[in-house]
Amino acid sequence: MTISRMNRLFVIAAIAIFCPLMAVPVPRNSQQPYKILDRWKIGGDGGWDYLLAEPPAHRLYITRGPQVMVLDTQTGKQIGVIAGMHGTHGIALDDAGKFGYISDGGGNAVVVFDRATLATVATIPTGGQNPDGIVFEPATQTVWAFDGRSKDAAVIDTATRKVVANIPLPGKPEFPAVDGKGMVFDNIEDKSEIVRLDAHSKTLTATWPLTGCEEPSGLAFDVAGARLFAVCDKHMAVVDSNTGKALGNASIGDGPDAAGWDVNEKFAFASCGDGNLVVIDTKKASYPTFETLATQRGARTMAYDAETDRVYLVTADFGPAPSPTADNPRPRPAIVPGSFTVIVVGR
Repeated sequence: MTISRMNRLFVIAAIAIFCPLMAVPVPRNSQQPYKILDRWKIGGDGGWDYLLAEPPAHRLYITRGPQVMVLDTQTGKQIGVIAGMHGTHGIALDDAGKFGYISDGGGNAVVVFDRATLATVATIPTGGQNPDGIVFEPATQTVWAFDGRSKDAAVIDTATRKVVANIPLPGKPEFPAVDGKGMVFDNIEDKSEIVRLDAHSKTLTATWPLTGCEEPSGLAFDVAGARLFAVCDKHMAVVDSNTGKALGNASIGDGPDAAGWDVNEKFAFASCGDGNLVVIDTKKASYPTFETLATQRGARTMAYDAETDRVYLVTADFGPAPSPTADNPRPRPAIVPGSFTVIVVGR
């Protein structure tokens, strides 16, 4: 995630953000369109970054400045807060159901919390600057935190809670994804590339340029089909995760910041800041748009819950942007206090 984006302080997710490897498909009508099912007015002050669904526990984690909010996805009510940080970005969860990991960009650290109590149990300096995207890698039981400012990946051994490697990257990393067997992938935003890293050897093994996709942010992964989906302004690049070959380029909206994957219906999602959730049908070689659902301006970060086939997006109401200055030529519009909202989308 970059601090230059409109609705972020600071998110990748996370992004283990979409949990495709652990998803349990449920029967659905594949032709039924998505719609907005609910809006949870959460309120509070400040911006936000990424969010992560934990389907078995019916939880939604949302990073907001110095804290992470935890919501009950069955009621929309807040069930807890993980506080005491500096500038949170993303959340990753282990595969044992015990611990979670937060990239605290402002603190240059990864914070470990107990998922049963939401209590902080450790703070691990990454050795880099501004950890942003974060993911749990199950084959090696490691957590990968991608340092946006120092352009490297910090690899954390979850048993010892120590950084065991810092891997230089060719540019500014964005959101990561894993295949569950030891391969880690990440968007390189300022170079418009995807990198592949080997979690066993802790080395960078490939760098692939993206076709028709500039400044990629969110990254979704069809593990079974070996396809990566990187979102950029107006484009979703489809890449073979084995070879880096460009497989397609789908049309989406402006200002996307996250992506999602439905393992059951083979849909790829892009949440766009222009106020649209775009659903791409990946079963067809042309990657056509299945649906474009109007959500709300600024709803550009999302989490997908594969158990319930629901998409959670966050945004707020915005006032007018201040006048540009020499120091800030592209000022962000002000967030209306108390207007922070979770949008629930389903079928």
